[in-house]
Amino acid sequence: MVHMSEVDLTSFSNQNVIVTGAASGIGKSAAILLADRGANVIALDMNEAGLKETVATITAAGGKATYKQLDISKQDAVLSCVAAIQKEVGQVHALANSAGISGKTGIMAENVEWADFIRAIEINLYGAIWLTQALLPAMKEAKYGRIVHLASIAGKEGNPGMSPYNTAKAGLIGFVKGVAKEAATFGITINAIAPAVIRTPINATVAKEVQDYMVSKIPVGRLGEPEEVAELIAFAASKACSFTTGFTFDISGGRATY
Repeated sequence: MVHMSEVDLTSFSNQNVIVTGAASGIGKSAAILLADRGANVIALDMNEAGLKETVATITAAGGKATYKQLDISKQDAVLSCVAAIQKEVGQVHALANSAGISGKTGIMAENVEWADFIRAIEINLYGAIWLTQALLPAMKEAKYGRIVHLASIAGKEGNPGMSPYNTAKAGLIGFVKGVAKEAATFGITINAIAPAVIRTPINATVAKEVQDYMVSKIPVGRLGEPEEVAELIAFAASKACSFTTGFTFDISGGRATY
């Protein structure tokens, strides 16, 4: 008999893991860490050059990774991409969905152009929903799955000048809470991660006054690093995360303590 203490529940050996947003930032760090822990990573992003770099980093270190380009804002593309992955690798054990955009920032709600509002919701919310819908049937059949979506402290607290992003991330947190309860008896956990501001390319485009506001709210007094978020993603995507579901893990340098 194998005792639980003898099994490394944080290992991803023999597991296929989809990582979106894997060309840069948090997604790239998550892909590298998961591969380092034994996962066969399928890296997804729009940015092919970045994807190639992520895969090269993983394979150079002896890890396993492939990539596919995906526009997560297109439902047909998401569904066909997941179907192709399932056909190629078989069971998908976990999803770490880090794809997202901040959208235009520093704009008051009444001045936001509707196309910009919709764009933020398509990428940050709809894409996450479509990925979940595509993966759940096979995960339910296998009686195992881990789904992790990258939300944001903005979805809990709201950042001024970022109403489309706030709305999308709050919607994502609500989606995770409900769908996790639906899947709870199938050996599937579905959680969200809510970072405060992290040093990534997505924040390079954030207006300085907005970024200054966000950092001023962090007791630790600095930006978070992508590698710090990747550690939390890796836990939530692992076998070890077996009794936590529908939850939003804050990683905020003390900004959120509730």
